[in-house]
Amino acid sequence: MKIITADELEKRVEAGEELNIIDVREADEVAAGMIPGAKHVPLGDVEERIGEFDAQKEYHVVCRAGRRSEMACGILESNKINTTNIEGGMTAWNGETIA
Repeated sequence: MKIITADELEKRVEAGEELNIIDVREADEVAAGMIPGAKHVPLGDVEERIGEFDAQKEYHVVCRAGRRSEMACGILESNKINTTNIEGGMTAWNGETIA
């Protein structure tokens, strides 16, 4: 599993790169704000929604602190989906968020 820091990802977001960001936090956590462009797929739903992921794309996965996103990356990678875990999760994110 690849890892990216929140700061590195923020620079890529600000540069306008087209990224596939998956937020695996729970709904109440997401309500506090998400990375712009992120898609919400709670960790408990990742396996049953595996068909929504394209094996030809790379997904950056975020949670609150990095542990749940690491678990989600493991699930996705076992299904041949290319992932990068966002180290430190939203606690390390200093960029813009959307509700």
